[in-house]
Amino acid sequence: MVTVLVAITAVQMGLVAFGNLTDFGTNAEFVDHVFAMDTTFQSSGTMWRSITHPALGTAAYIAVIVWEVLITVVLIAAFVAWVRPHADARAVERARRLASFGWLLEVLLFGGGFIVIGGEWFMMWQSEKWNGLQPALQNLIIASIGLILVHLPDKEQASA
Repeated sequence: MVTVLVAITAVQMGLVAFGNLTDFGTNAEFVDHVFAMDTTFQSSGTMWRSITHPALGTAAYIAVIVWEVLITVVLIAAFVAWVRPHADARAVERARRLASFGWLLEVLLFGGGFIVIGGEWFMMWQSEKWNGLQPALQNLIIASIGLILVHLPDKEQASA
């Protein structure tokens, strides 16, 4: 079960990164609008948070893509570790740690980056057009389920 979820998540994150690279402008525009807060309620109490310098939006977007590529690479390594024959407990633990690290990176990106920073700091939840909270939540849930599954005790450990 964990191996399949690792594979699915690795492929999905690889496609996300690929899409962001091949359609850079569209998604960079998304980041620019979220940072500018130009489609939020325009409250004087929160608009001071907006960032309108295009270079900062581009830098943040490039950082997101690099983070997505890192998640993909780690999860691919985790998948390879899971499908290799496990000669000893260290091999299983290595696969478990790689999967945990990949999913933790995903939780940080989508939970911390998109939901906390984008959704709350930049008030993305107020925007009808530039609101990525639903996809971020979906990715957060998938990674969280993966983290739970990978840390459940093995049948062999439970019987020992």
